[in-house]
Amino acid sequence: MREDPVTLSLCGDVMLGRGVDAILPCPGDPGLREPYIRDARAYVALAEAASGQVPHPADFAWPWGEALRVLDETAPDVRVVNLETSITQSDDFAPGKEVHYRLNPANLPCLAAVRPDVCVLANNHVLDFGEAGLEETLDALAGAGLRAVGAGRNADEADRPAVVDLGGGRRVLVFSFGMPSSGIPRRWAATADRPGVGFVPGPSYACAAEVTDRIRQIKRPGDVVVVSVHWGPNWGYDVSRDEVVFAHALIDGGVDIVHGHSSHHPRPVELYRDKLVLYGCGDFIDDYEGITGHEEFRDDLRLLWFVTVDPDSGRLTGARIVPLQAHRMRLRPAARQDCAWLCDLLDRMSDGAEVHVIPGPGGASMALERV
Repeated sequence: MREDPVTLSLCGDVMLGRGVDAILPCPGDPGLREPYIRDARAYVALAEAASGQVPHPADFAWPWGEALRVLDETAPDVRVVNLETSITQSDDFAPGKEVHYRLNPANLPCLAAVRPDVCVLANNHVLDFGEAGLEETLDALAGAGLRAVGAGRNADEADRPAVVDLGGGRRVLVFSFGMPSSGIPRRWAATADRPGVGFVPGPSYACAAEVTDRIRQIKRPGDVVVVSVHWGPNWGYDVSRDEVVFAHALIDGGVDIVHGHSSHHPRPVELYRDKLVLYGCGDFIDDYEGITGHEEFRDDLRLLWFVTVDPDSGRLTGARIVPLQAHRMRLRPAARQDCAWLCDLLDRMSDGAEVHVIPGPGGASMALERV
């Protein structure tokens, strides 16, 4: 018997700290140790100067805006987010970093509002407040019944996949790790006796083989396997040859979807052996509205991916991409002209990758078409 297809929602970085935490019902200490801004509320003021008044306090669902409606209408089987924020009240600012993100644990209902099935933690902000901050983050997520992957109290826990049981023997396995190219310090790597993140030294064939060896020990027939990887620079569309080799080696080794993130804007998309590689999903929730610089990348535009795969083969059977825009620290539908700009950009970036990005019905979304 053929299994029913599985649909996953995927997005980029969800950064609920700093200015976002400051507008929620239970804001934590707004103090920062950045070179130019020392109060998180200054980021709210920048957003208001750019777009208009933001409610103080906003309700827990406010930052997600229209994304919640789109998610509920599409009803994916599994929702995956890259949670790039510590959930802690710690003041133990990690040394050597200019930017630190923390969400007051009392504001955790903001994350719960999107009903994530998997929260990816292998990124360059989850240890912004040290090992104690990480452990508080893990405890907070577990206490709220939210699955975390990619960080843990030791390497075994950090490397362990999140398993989402869909019933009828169907499962989605999500593996998560990060690389130094995204800004993760090597000292953050989890070890046998130290908390940290799932860490891969770089996008090499040997590192991909180590990951796929772990996957083969766990994967069962019919499982859908996602590898969520935090890698690459904040800005720029180029994908290195090593990243391509790494992504292809993952798929050759049994991975069905490569979910890349770290860049503040989308990077190219690829179909390889009929399986999806997202080299960078871009930011999704943050407090960057009103910050100048890099305007050519249009980082105010955000993408919500709905990816459908055949669990028997892991091959992509459909992909819908919904563009949204950050406005007043909330996601709203992107304008038609912005959707068209994004569609053209993604298609040009992904030239030669066995896929075209095409407009969806009415021009308010996008889809993928095999070349």
